[in-house]
Amino acid sequence: MDHKKMGEDIVRLVGGEENINGLVHCATRLRFDLKDSRKAEREALEKHEGIITVVESGGQFQVVIGSHVAYVYAEIMKNRNFESNSSTASESSGKKTSVISTIFEVISGSFSPLIPAMAGSGMIKALLTVLTLLGWMSVTSDTYMILSAAGNAVFYFLPILLGITLGIKLKANPYVAGVIGAALMEPNFTGLMDKGSDVSFLGIPVVMMNYSASVFPIFISISIYALVDKFLKKIILKDLQLFLVPMLALMIMVPLSAMAFGPFGTGVGDWISSGVTWLIGVSGILSGIVLGGFMTFMVVFGLHWGFTPITIQNIGVGGDPIEAMAAAAVFAQIGVAFGIFLKARKDKTLRTLAGSTSITGLLAGVTEPIVYGLVLRYKRVIPIVIIAGALGGAINGHFGVKMTAYVFHNIFAIPVYTPTLIYVIAIACSFIAATMLILIFGYESKVKGEAPETVESVKTAEPEPVVTATKAVDIKKETIYSPITGRTTPLSQVNDSAFSTGAMGKGLAIEPSVGEVVAPIDGVVTSLFPTGHAIGLTSSAGTEILIHIGINTVSLKGKHFNPVVKEGDSVKQGDLLIQFDREQIIEAGYEIVTPVIVTLTQHKVDVFETNQEQIQKNEVLLTLVV
Repeated sequence: MDHKKMGEDIVRLVGGEENINGLVHCATRLRFDLKDSRKAEREALEKHEGIITVVESGGQFQVVIGSHVAYVYAEIMKNRNFESNSSTASESSGKKTSVISTIFEVISGSFSPLIPAMAGSGMIKALLTVLTLLGWMSVTSDTYMILSAAGNAVFYFLPILLGITLGIKLKANPYVAGVIGAALMEPNFTGLMDKGSDVSFLGIPVVMMNYSASVFPIFISISIYALVDKFLKKIILKDLQLFLVPMLALMIMVPLSAMAFGPFGTGVGDWISSGVTWLIGVSGILSGIVLGGFMTFMVVFGLHWGFTPITIQNIGVGGDPIEAMAAAAVFAQIGVAFGIFLKARKDKTLRTLAGSTSITGLLAGVTEPIVYGLVLRYKRVIPIVIIAGALGGAINGHFGVKMTAYVFHNIFAIPVYTPTLIYVIAIACSFIAATMLILIFGYESKVKGEAPETVESVKTAEPEPVVTATKAVDIKKETIYSPITGRTTPLSQVNDSAFSTGAMGKGLAIEPSVGEVVAPIDGVVTSLFPTGHAIGLTSSAGTEILIHIGINTVSLKGKHFNPVVKEGDSVKQGDLLIQFDREQIIEAGYEIVTPVIVTLTQHKVDVFETNQEQIQKNEVLLTLVV
């Protein structure tokens, strides 16, 4: 591989040097900060030999190229310095980011940290609904009140929590931002509502409102606060900024929020919510077809974040029809996965992926592995997921189904939708339609010229696979032993699309219970990332293996990792490679799930995974059969 030429091609295809603000790399990918990601020729990049896939995430344009990334990075950075582009240079040139993209990015960055709390709280409300309907709990009992508090708290105090996450996203003091939201919930302030219209600040009338569970007022207030914070830091001496900046910011922002931004934001939210409700009222069926049919692809492009503030606003006033219609898309995706599970009888790897992701979708409402691993992988599936989603969405839209608590769309969340029976019928239609269409039409076209298969049994170490071959040949196999002790998990469940979609290669992930990595094969250390969080090895048979400890752990910059080998070292299977502090990595907020990937082989091979849920280091993890 010509790393120099590949580097030049990548720079050209991302828009040239002038479009690059900065570049870093991790164990598998180049992470570009682009001035305008639209200038990047994504399709050409993905078709380029040596490039596995392209991922846009966290504001970065990521080109995934595998274990050779360090060499390509080094070639790109020769005689280049992108740092000069990253600050004033980029500002003076005018970074081309659309207003809509910026808004979606802010909404995404603000709501993402709160999604688990909101989803968990919503499921508590769903559970309470079931318990009260069954008569197992009274709404006046102390137990109900305590659990209800757990379910309602995140929504009641949403202005505070959103203030914090917005402050982080907008690079203002997040805790001062949270205090601005808290001031609108403080008893002295809320007590003024009893005075009716007779409330003023320095003689200026104040319109009192209930800001619990509100979204738009705090978005406006914190956006203005971020500007005020920057202005105050420019004009106040640094020695006085510690107390004077937050003091003045609070004195300015809390009254302004009460007098102007709060009422205006509430009005904007009500207007948008009423507009959406009116549009749905004009044609619930058409709205359902659009939302149910195309929400899958709105999520792929991040457009779904635009609905989140409206959804929260609607839930606060009785229920949201948008997410009820969009839920049909989720069950259409699950139906696709289940259909592929039933259809792909000869492809064990695909069947495992489809089966595990359909269960995850049904029980947890998490369908990203289905979208990236199946829907976008097989073009024939795309119209199926649209048709099935549109069917359920149209039913929910026509009958005015609403979601009454923020939840992930799964079978346990059914009680929060009303009318419940109609909702069940709608999602069942989406699921069944998708499954049946997959069974009838399939999920992919046959490859032209593919030889008929004959099955030949091969004796291997556990597990014992069945291998397909076109004729009787001497079948060779290679065993990859587990480099880690822990719990195995399919790659499809890894929270990184480069791994979960199989773009990097086949393999398994392991949730480590012991903080050490040993050599899975006899071979050579061909790449060792400077931060020690990832290592690449090449076996004597020419197979390249990547072991990536944790997700996004490159950000730790080597902290908690201790490699005991270096590039070029020869190792024997079982030799210690890396020690790491799993507890400290988890405490720092990172996932430690570790993909073990076969990134390159000398021949086309079938990769068979162990069926053990718990595995010890040096036990058989993968079997490669030529």
